[in-house]
Amino acid sequence: MDKERKASMKEISAEFLGTLVLMVFGLGVNAQVTVGKATTSMGDESFSTFAYGDYLTLNFGWGVAVMLGVYVAGGITGAHLNPAVSVAMAFRKKLVWTKVPVYIAAQVIAAIVASGIVYLVYFEQIEYVEQSAQAQAIKNAQALPVVTEGGLEIQVEIRDGKRTMETAGIFATYPREFDDDNRVTNWTGLLDQFVGTALLLLVICAVVDQKNIGPDISLAPIAIGAIVLMIGMAFGANCGYAINPARDFGPRLFTFLAGWGSVVFLEPDNFWYLVPIIGPVLGGVAGVAIYDQLITRFHSNEEDE
Repeated sequence: MDKERKASMKEISAEFLGTLVLMVFGLGVNAQVTVGKATTSMGDESFSTFAYGDYLTLNFGWGVAVMLGVYVAGGITGAHLNPAVSVAMAFRKKLVWTKVPVYIAAQVIAAIVASGIVYLVYFEQIEYVEQSAQAQAIKNAQALPVVTEGGLEIQVEIRDGKRTMETAGIFATYPREFDDDNRVTNWTGLLDQFVGTALLLLVICAVVDQKNIGPDISLAPIAIGAIVLMIGMAFGANCGYAINPARDFGPRLFTFLAGWGSVVFLEPDNFWYLVPIIGPVLGGVAGVAIYDQLITRFHSNEEDE
């Protein structure tokens, strides 16, 4: 019994530490790019510049972060680091279902802790971004005519240290907003997350398939990091390619508690936060099912021949 408990704690610790490493580096990249953004207005147009990286930086950063997390936990649990992976592996009968809730809990808690670490490291710069955004909002409001008769008076909310959507994107993912106040819909986001995670799990199955042409086990984390990099470069424009419920929900819960408030669950509507949870779980199961049906089930037949 002691050996079983020790083995279980080892797996939980590995999932926690691997996810922590992944999330600290990933969120750190988000924070660095966000605080380095500067918007300059010229007439009716605005131009953004980035002092500490851009979207390509985010893609490479998250890809390497995943690679490092897999190296930390890969030899113990296979480095799920993602509830969608744990559910998919249980569906594939590579993980007993009783371990799934424990793995997911370790992953989500690690994501929350990582959010706290990144928040503390970047606290001063997050504060500066929020204060600058508030000052710009006041300046823009003062430049507009105020209508008081038969109309509405323009008012600017004084934030008083309250966090806003200016910095919420450091932690959780949100749909892309267009210039005309439209945005990517929940259904598109759901499809985006489904397809991205399906591709993730499908290629992971190929990478670890010893009967396929996958790399040596010591190189597998590099290949998995490359998958994430490619997903970001191909499917990141809609809603930031969370492809991991813990990666999105853990930091979103942290922001809810750390000063951003309920806006992180209500923006852009009451149900968006479910998209990076439902889409990846369904997509992960679909990805392993496709690989097993089109590749794995033929392995035994080839060996018989």
